[in-house]
Amino acid sequence: MAKNKRIVIGASKPPLDENILLSTQKVIKLALEKLGYEETYYELLKEPQRLLTVRIPIRMDDGSTRIFTGYRAQHSDAVGPTKGGIRFHPNVSAEEVSALSLWMTLKCGIFDLPFGGGKGGIVCDPRDMSIRELERLARGYVRAISQIVGPTKDIPAPDVYTNAQIMAWMLDEYSRIREHDSPGFITGKPLVLGGSKGREKATSLGVAIAIREAVASAGKSMDGLSVCIQGFGNVGSHLAEILDEWGAKVVGISDVNGGIYEEKGLDISYLLDRRDSFGSVTSLFSNRMTNAEFLTMPCDVLVPAALENQITLENADQIQAQMIVEAANGPVTLEASERLHERGVLIVPDILANAGGVTVSYFEWVQNNQGFYWSEEEVNQKLEKMMVEAVHKVLNTARIGKITPRLAAYMMGIEKFALASHLRGWI
Repeated sequence: MAKNKRIVIGASKPPLDENILLSTQKVIKLALEKLGYEETYYELLKEPQRLLTVRIPIRMDDGSTRIFTGYRAQHSDAVGPTKGGIRFHPNVSAEEVSALSLWMTLKCGIFDLPFGGGKGGIVCDPRDMSIRELERLARGYVRAISQIVGPTKDIPAPDVYTNAQIMAWMLDEYSRIREHDSPGFITGKPLVLGGSKGREKATSLGVAIAIREAVASAGKSMDGLSVCIQGFGNVGSHLAEILDEWGAKVVGISDVNGGIYEEKGLDISYLLDRRDSFGSVTSLFSNRMTNAEFLTMPCDVLVPAALENQITLENADQIQAQMIVEAANGPVTLEASERLHERGVLIVPDILANAGGVTVSYFEWVQNNQGFYWSEEEVNQKLEKMMVEAVHKVLNTARIGKITPRLAAYMMGIEKFALASHLRGWI
């Protein structure tokens, strides 16, 4: 039987390396020690409070039945419901969603959101599935996890290979199970189903604000600032557009096929018009370089907005950027981060720089709960206020404490959950 029309939902992404979870735990342990918390707090917070594994039987278009494995990790509900995306990817694992739920906790702590971290995923390759098979899988996942999620328990959102349409199916299935409309159950929804204006560009806008504030703290201006962006998908392309509008000079972009660089600045409008649905455009250029070469090109600010573990000890000394702003999750290894800090390179960490998405997801949840919706201008103003406050707090904490911004961010992120755990009487 021929499959139905496919749904384009984003570019491919490999799984997180298990070492990222170990590195994250190492920094959390140091952060708790700096804050004066005993070892028991680390033992509580180093892994999710709960991790659910589910098996989902799905009838495929050819009449066969396939069994899919899914996960939902909830790191800490000490301050409120957990919050985090759902990804569809063949390399999803229990270790991956555990690490990502921990990062979500840190982001929520930094921005003082009333959430803990959550993350979910299904082991599948949506590129080989029809739109109807994806719908059945999305609904089956919600049925499998329905007892532990909800507007006051755990609020999912889109992630790798999922989008607003998949969130809409999940919302509908949850509403059927609960027998009432529950728009606050999930975020990243279409606008007509209670989604928030400004959500699509929220992560990119947050990264742009982080760049602007970090640059200003160093006594520089956005005018003529040279920026290289690794990754030209949803986050990278919107970021390039925003920075171009703000007067910065985007001198380099890269995608899965390689990178292009122009010292005088690239024509961002031209590139945006010609990128495909997977964020690829460099294949149109004969002078493209490898991604490894791209990372070492001269610029004021380097923005890794693609994959994890891109900057390691092997290439850290070749980085020419004066500042790195992590738009991707875990693009700079812990060892490389320490080496770059010794060299005087400022790194704005991922849990700070790319938190615009979860912040506007919080706004969506608030709007759903109150039944009153904001304009895009209002959403962007609220996001800007929270980003500016968070960036300055992290950088000032790092400067006063003579520590890295990464450690400062982890201290800010984890303290709320350690204190809440104590006040609840857990420790």
